[in-house]
Amino acid sequence: MENIINKAHRWLRLKSGENFLNSEEYCQTRDVFQTRLDKFRLILEQKNNKPNLIYPLIAVIGEIGNNSFDHNLGQWRDVAGIYFNYNLDKKIIVSADRGQGIYASIKKVAPDVKNDLEALNIAFTKKISGRYPEKRGNGLKFVVSVAKQLGIDVLLMSGTAGARSNENLMFNEEKENIKGVLTIIKF
Repeated sequence: MENIINKAHRWLRLKSGENFLNSEEYCQTRDVFQTRLDKFRLILEQKNNKPNLIYPLIAVIGEIGNNSFDHNLGQWRDVAGIYFNYNLDKKIIVSADRGQGIYASIKKVAPDVKNDLEALNIAFTKKISGRYPEKRGNGLKFVVSVAKQLGIDVLLMSGTAGARSNENLMFNEEKENIKGVLTIIKF
């Protein structure tokens, strides 16, 4: 079995994302993602009796996955939907989308944003939404709060920037240019 992180990277690098993912990892629509997330929750409930971990973790995954659909309506590079997979033995969850990326989303409401790193910093620290004029913008702040509270590690990359949230929130330049968004959660 291919490493789920490598598969997400490969999918994001392909010229066309069509016909690469199988039906167990590809969520073309939000309802398919929600069904797979519910199935994952049930598996966690059967294998792990820590509700103080399970339900906030599911909320974080849901927030990130739903962001992919909410912020990319009509903005997908080619394939609508997300890659969503997990490895329970290694306690890793991976999601990715071939959407516009965080910089393009933030630039719509903050036109002075200069680059991917600044856009990611804004997305994680300011109450701002790429879904203007909606009054939103708390989702990634919620992710940071839960990561800190539970001691989970959330790495989100978009463009040439990455944000890692665990006990602290850190931002850095990435070597690879992620076209869309890639998120890796270790719990």
